[in-house]
Amino acid sequence: MDKRKKYFQVMTVLGIAMAVLGYRGITDGALRLHADSAVFAEQDRPRAALTFDDGPHAKYTPMLLEGLRKRGIHASFFLMGKNIEGKEKIVEQMQKDGHLIGNHTYDHVQLNKLPGDQACEQILKTNNAIYEITGEYPTYLRPPYGAWPKNLELCVTMLPVFWDVDTLDWKIRNVQSVEEIVQREVKDGSIILMHDCFATSVEAALEVADVLKAAGYDLVTVDELLVT
Repeated sequence: MDKRKKYFQVMTVLGIAMAVLGYRGITDGALRLHADSAVFAEQDRPRAALTFDDGPHAKYTPMLLEGLRKRGIHASFFLMGKNIEGKEKIVEQMQKDGHLIGNHTYDHVQLNKLPGDQACEQILKTNNAIYEITGEYPTYLRPPYGAWPKNLELCVTMLPVFWDVDTLDWKIRNVQSVEEIVQREVKDGSIILMHDCFATSVEAALEVADVLKAAGYDLVTVDELLVT
């Protein structure tokens, strides 16, 4: 918390524009970003962000949204462009509920293994699909496999969002195991990686949310976090 307090003193009223312009890369797989001015107030409670990749899913994403809504929790969803068609209402609900909507490429490709123009197309195509529904272009991008080639900065002005808690929910598909990983690894400022396309992931995410709230955590969207 001391680092965040020091940051507040330095940044004060600069807001998100300065945070975006000042962003440079990542450290230890964690995100360096800052968002709206509300974050500049003193924070006495630890915070963490629940993030979900690979959606939207026709069945499980609505279940997750309902559970988060009941708990008053905002999360971050990184959408695959190819999964958006036919699920526009789900994306609209995400926006209505106040969740952050980000980009996870169109086909879940490893961006550093593609020519630059193809990598850019993967991102821009998904941005356009999201814009057609929400009226806003996403600012944040979760690069599949955490691969973020620097040359992408020439064609997109987006912030890559990484993570420091990998639940492996897509692999283990066990609610208790996911909970144990989060409880073991979570700390103030953590970005928790999950997916919204498995029943076990939805169940685990909501239980994790309850556990973290009971432990005194505020669950926020990634643009509200600052990790140094």
